[in-house]
Amino acid sequence: MTFDELIQTLGAWLAGTGPQAEIVLSSRVRLARNLAHVPFVLRANAAALEDVLTRTQEVVPSTTAFREGLFLRVTDLSEVDRQLLVERRLMSREHMTQPQGRALAISPGEAASLMINEEDHLRLQAMQSGFNLRAAWETSNQIDDELSERLPIAYSSELGYLTCCPTNTGTGLRASVMMHLPALVLTKQINKVLQAIAKLSLTARGFSGEGTEASGNFFQISNQVTLGQEEEDLIENLERVIVQVMEHERNAREALYTQDRVRLEDRISRAFGVLRTAYIISSAEAIDLLSAVRLGVDMGFITQVDRRLVNELFLFTQPAHLQKLEGKKLGTTERDAKRAALIRQRLGGNSAPGASHV
Repeated sequence: MTFDELIQTLGAWLAGTGPQAEIVLSSRVRLARNLAHVPFVLRANAAALEDVLTRTQEVVPSTTAFREGLFLRVTDLSEVDRQLLVERRLMSREHMTQPQGRALAISPGEAASLMINEEDHLRLQAMQSGFNLRAAWETSNQIDDELSERLPIAYSSELGYLTCCPTNTGTGLRASVMMHLPALVLTKQINKVLQAIAKLSLTARGFSGEGTEASGNFFQISNQVTLGQEEEDLIENLERVIVQVMEHERNAREALYTQDRVRLEDRISRAFGVLRTAYIISSAEAIDLLSAVRLGVDMGFITQVDRRLVNELFLFTQPAHLQKLEGKKLGTTERDAKRAALIRQRLGGNSAPGASHV
């Protein structure tokens, strides 16, 4: 596996398959771990960070999940390459902007990744397509077991796994589900649902995780507290809430279909038409229109494309992906034009006379 291969493939977590994939884009389980007798990242000097990186690099490629994958030092990556990894949800923005002493391991198919020296020494995540938290949990557990056999992990019999941020102490586990909830947004029920989620010690974030707002009607729902709870309980609690949110979204879709079908079809058809004919389109507009098209695909209004293709366009129309596809840096207007051309090409829309496709 090479870095350039990433731009040619779609991560398995975006396949558009798996349980309840019409509402749940992906499921993720993240574990925070630190090495014993080493200062936390925020207190560590350059030598300590390099020590963690070197020790980790010696063992990670030998684990089952990462054996045929990539191990990348962030300082070796260009700015566009770093941004591409953020867009693929393999690396955080904090990890991208503070490259010294940082690294990233990626498994084949992007089912798992490991950030070295982000907020914690090790930030492991496993992702699955659809509503599949159990499979993501099993993958992360297996990797965690292998790493624990090779590295001294900081653990307290009283507190559990020791982490930089107290909210992660205990299991160190954050489980999250990326949901597509356009009907709840259109019926103006989304705020009530999000308020109910917050009362259950869960939080909702945007497509790119912490610090981002929801766009394209995507909401990442995750647990907030890890201390004093077992992994099984955390997973079960989140699953229970996600099932309820899915029921609300399905009811909202049914209400739109039965009570306002013409207006719904018009909204979806207009979005599809703009995407197939536009020659300039911004990232924000593209994700909103693609959200409407995805709803149309999932509700059977659009049959010319499938869910996987729409998911692919969500990813490959982001700025760094466009620039990697083009092989050079692009200004904002150039990106907007290339984005529109790529979407027209993939959706079978119009092409400008003499225009070259991405």
